[in-house]
Amino acid sequence: MNKLQAMEVFVQVVDAGGFTRAAEALQLPKATVSTLVASLEAALSVKLLHRTTRQVSVTADGAAYYERCLRILADVKDAEESISRTRLAPSGRLRVDAPTGLSGDILVPALPDFFERYPDITLELGSSDRLVDLVEEGVDCAIRAGQLSNSSLIARRVGIMSFQACAAPSYLEQYGTPMHPRELERHRCVNYFSGKTGKIYPWDFSKDGERIEMPLPGAIALNDSNSYLQAGLAGLGVLLLADFQVRQYMASGRLVPIMQDWTTDSIPVHVVYPQNRHLSAKVRVFVEWVADLFSTHPAMRLRPLAAPQPASFEAIV
Repeated sequence: MNKLQAMEVFVQVVDAGGFTRAAEALQLPKATVSTLVASLEAALSVKLLHRTTRQVSVTADGAAYYERCLRILADVKDAEESISRTRLAPSGRLRVDAPTGLSGDILVPALPDFFERYPDITLELGSSDRLVDLVEEGVDCAIRAGQLSNSSLIARRVGIMSFQACAAPSYLEQYGTPMHPRELERHRCVNYFSGKTGKIYPWDFSKDGERIEMPLPGAIALNDSNSYLQAGLAGLGVLLLADFQVRQYMASGRLVPIMQDWTTDSIPVHVVYPQNRHLSAKVRVFVEWVADLFSTHPAMRLRPLAAPQPASFEAIV
């Protein structure tokens, strides 16, 4: 038995909460994962996991051993990187998750630069507006927009997002152009709802110390940023769209800004990754690359947040 491999497998089973998810994350047969953990228990003469038909949980001895394994594996990784070329040329599979809009409009167009710098990294980029479970789904890091609610993740703030109210010319020709947020109550708005809770997010506007936050009527609500954008382009209603998405459509005239003297709350953008994990070279360079990319992007670079902000908000991205 390869003791280090068995430790890595055991740690993944604990993190994932089961053998099947651990096997998928490690790209190993489930039987191999089960055998390695059983061999580790036999070698230690102790039960590390409670197994039932429905779930796997860690024993008291297993929890203590898990913490030691994390430290040992981190030390081994540090030792390997200190005497290898990994620090200069990180390699291997990197699994990242990012919101759909951010991914398509900002990350993917810039990836040629990333691969030119790090040609030995294989990137698996998941793009959705669903909040993935990094540990259970074996994701190395994720880009999140909005207030963070999971305190178990380590986060680095890398950018800021602002929003602009707008609508298609066809909509404005039919329904008129609103000049004040209260006028939106008589308009059709394209709403955005949380894929996690199903809650429709309220709209907010601020001007000269006045703040208005309210739900608005609409014939459609979506939870995917690309579909949200397309609904606005089709003339289905007023949008509240991220600056990085709206600029090209305003330049071409397909969307028209409205109520430009009113602002909306900006929200932070973070790169997050699980704690109690060694930050590998490939994750570290990706985080630095994203931070550099956003720092030069006119719609993403860090600047003071507008206040106040909602207590919890998932961005329309």
